Amino acid sequence: WFNAWIGDDYSAPWLEEIVEALKVFNQKGNRVYFQVGNRDFALNQVFLDKFNGVLLPDIYYLNIAGHQYRLEHGDALCTDDISYQRFKKIIRNPFLVAFLRRTPLSFRTKLVNGFRKRSHSDKQQKSYEIMDVNEQAVLSALTDVDILIHGHTHRPAIHQLQHKQRIVLGDWREDQAYILEIDPSSNTQQLELIVWNY
Repeated sequence: WFNAWIGDDYSAPWLEEIVEALKVFNQKGNRVYFQVGNRDFALNQVFLDKFNGVLLPDIYYLNIAGHQYRLEHGDALCTDDISYQRFKKIIRNPFLVAFLRRTPLSFRTKLVNGFRKRSHSDKQQKSYEIMDVNEQAVLSALTDVDILIHGHTHRPAIHQLQHKQRIVLGDWREDQAYILEIDPSSNTQQLELIVWNY
């Protein structure tokens, strides 16, 4: 949908089109669930109420056909990226988020654009391994579940870890997204990572 969420008071024609499409989708008996990530953590239920969406917590557990799933954005698994984890702790502080929500939209826009430029620059200087998930963090996340689903690293794949799975979703782009299809009616719990071109 967007590269960064600057506040529930933001509006644009392209966003209104998406909101209207999601309203129709929900009116047909579907539900839209949203889990925030590193660039849209300021999004809250106020925006999702426009189309009857549901905001999930940072870590969400669900059971499908007897299999335990853990869903999360994935940035918390990148524990080797110490500078990012430090930044995340500061920027997601509830007091700072509440303060930023009260600042003018123009200020938040400049702030987010600055963060994005710095993030892009930082990525150029970091190694692939530092920006990827930490193996121990993944194993810890899989302790009480069968399947871990996350994004953030944008390296889509289904990884077998002994008798468990880690599924990495790809980035949402203007013309493409990665979707995980789960067939709960299958005895083998079929999971397929699909590239959706739109």
